[in-house]
Amino acid sequence: MANSRIEAFKTDNDVSVVAITTDQMREVDRIAMEETGPNLFQMMENAGRNFALQAIEVLGNGWQKANIVVLAGLGGNAGGGICAARHLANRQANVQLALSNPDGLGEVPAWQHKIFHSTSGQEVGVSGLSGLRPDLILDAVIGYSLKGAPRGAALEFIQSANGTGAPILSLDVPSGVDSTTGETVGEYMHAQWTMTLALPKIGLLPEKTGELFLADIGIPEAVYSNMGLEYTQPFGNQYRVRLSI
Repeated sequence: MANSRIEAFKTDNDVSVVAITTDQMREVDRIAMEETGPNLFQMMENAGRNFALQAIEVLGNGWQKANIVVLAGLGGNAGGGICAARHLANRQANVQLALSNPDGLGEVPAWQHKIFHSTSGQEVGVSGLSGLRPDLILDAVIGYSLKGAPRGAALEFIQSANGTGAPILSLDVPSGVDSTTGETVGEYMHAQWTMTLALPKIGLLPEKTGELFLADIGIPEAVYSNMGLEYTQPFGNQYRVRLSI
């Protein structure tokens, strides 16, 4: 049986933010990339920069001395994580990036990976995770593209991350959580915080996401109008806002 779904969230300023399904989020991405913009490069950059800023916020004053481990999979979610790793490394944070399959990255995440190589950040393999002692783990392994229980390197990442006892900040959706139903058919990231993108998803249940934030990735309001969604701009003068039920 599916878990309860959340139809809308609220910001700290009491602005209501509609929640959408995974398929609706795919349509948001499609309209943006094929009709209105921004393109995938721009959205990924916006997501990654916000993710880095969210990491700095949750770490507090000691963020530059913290050991930050970024776990990234294959798709757009991975690209956002790699981008965040670059922004953190550019600010002299101690960053280690692990990719589930570096040779399997798509064009845009691969470009983010190329840029990362020009920073002080370090890259480690899946087998190197056991020796790390992170103060914060950034989860960019699966996102909303979950299909069945995590397996392979994604499963190893989830098990390793949960096993460290370090706090986890997830990008868009904790890896292993279905963004429409909130269900978990296998192992999933036990996130203390989740920063979701554009609009929250109806399966982002508090017991699975931890504290929830919404990040602006530059989607114009016309995208939501084209989909018949009621949308009130929730960000004001910010690019990230806290959400609650």
